Amino acid sequence: MAAYILRRLLLMIPTVFGIMVVSFLVIQFAPGGPVEQAIAQYSGTDVSALSRITGTAQGDFSGQSGSDNNAGSSSDSEPQGVYRGARGLPPAFVAQLEAQYGFDKPPVERFFSMLWDFLRFDFGESYYRDISVIDLVIEKMPVSISLGFWMMLISYGISIPLGIAKAVRDGSRFDVWTSGVVIIGYAIPGFLFAILLIVLFAGGSFWSIFPLRGLTSSGFATMPWYQQILDYAWHLVLPIAAMAVGAFATSTLLVKNSFLDEIRKHYVVTARAKGLTENRVLYGHVFRNAMLIVIAGFPGAFVGAFFGGSLLIETIFSLDGLGLLGFQSVLTRDYPVIFATLYIFSLVGLVLGLISDLTYMWIDPRIDFESREV
Repeated sequence: MAAYILRRLLLMIPTVFGIMVVSFLVIQFAPGGPVEQAIAQYSGTDVSALSRITGTAQGDFSGQSGSDNNAGSSSDSEPQGVYRGARGLPPAFVAQLEAQYGFDKPPVERFFSMLWDFLRFDFGESYYRDISVIDLVIEKMPVSISLGFWMMLISYGISIPLGIAKAVRDGSRFDVWTSGVVIIGYAIPGFLFAILLIVLFAGGSFWSIFPLRGLTSSGFATMPWYQQILDYAWHLVLPIAAMAVGAFATSTLLVKNSFLDEIRKHYVVTARAKGLTENRVLYGHVFRNAMLIVIAGFPGAFVGAFFGGSLLIETIFSLDGLGLLGFQSVLTRDYPVIFATLYIFSLVGLVLGLISDLTYMWIDPRIDFESREV
C-alpha cells in the first residue's frame, strides 16, 4: 500500500508540470496581456492610470527633454515594441511596466521562477487587487465550499436511494415516471433553471419567497446563532437547487444502471437461493459492488462542483466565489491568480483521485492497486 501511494504521489509531479507548461504557453502568450491592458488604460482618457499602475507620477517622464511632449508626434522617439497602443508612450514607461509585471525576463526564466515559488506555496499578489493570491483564494473559498458541499450532499443523498429504488422496480410505473423527471432535469441547463427559479420564487413575476443574491442578509452579524443558520440555509436554497438538478439526474441513472448490472449476476441468484432476505442481498452484497462506479465519479464531481461548475450560478445569484474569481482573472489576464488557482485545483484533483482509489480498496478488499504495474 505504501509503495502504491508513493508511486502515485511521484506521478503527480510530471502531471502537474505538464499542466502548468501547457497552460503557461496558452495563457502567457495570449494577446491582451497585463502590459497591453495597462498601456491601453494609460493611453485613454484616465490620466491617473499611470500613478495607479506603476506608482509613478506622469511628470517623472516629462523632464526627459525640454519639449518631450512632442514624443507622441515624433516617429523617431516612438517605441517600436510589440505592444499594441504603445506608440507615443515613453519607452521608459513601457520598460517599467514590463519590469513590474515580470515581462522583462525571458519566458523560460519566468516559468521556472513561477514553479519554484509555487513549490513553496508562494503565489505572489494579484495584479489588480491589493491582496495576495492565497488570501484572495481563502476569501472566496467559503462561497464555493458552501455551494459544492451542499450540492454534493443533497445530490448524492437523493440520487443514491432513488437509483436503488428504480433498479429494484425496473420497468414499473415508478421507474418510468421518475426516469422522465430525471431526464428532463438533465436536459435543462443549470443557469436556465436558476433563472426560472428566480422568476418564480425570488420576486421575478410570481412569488418573493427566497432572497435573490448573496449568502447572508444585511444584518447577519447581529442575528442569534439559530437565526444565522436559518438565514444561511434560506439563501442557499435557490443556487443549490439550480446546481443539483443536472448532477442529480446523472448520478441517479448511474446508480440505477450500476445496481441493475450487479443484480443480474450469478452471485445474487446464489444468495437468494440460500434464503437471504432481499434487503440482505441488496445491501449486504450488491451495494458494495454497485457503489464502486459511483465512488469513481466522486473526485470529478467534487472538483467540478467546487471549483468550476458554479461559475454561472455564482454570477446569476451574485455569489463571489472561486468560479467567478477564475473567470474574471482570465478576462483581466490576472496571471498570478490564474496560475495559482490552476495549480491548486490540479493538486486537489490528483489527491482526490488517489483518495478515490484508496476508498475502492476500503470498500472492496479484493481490489489491489498495488499489484498493478503503474
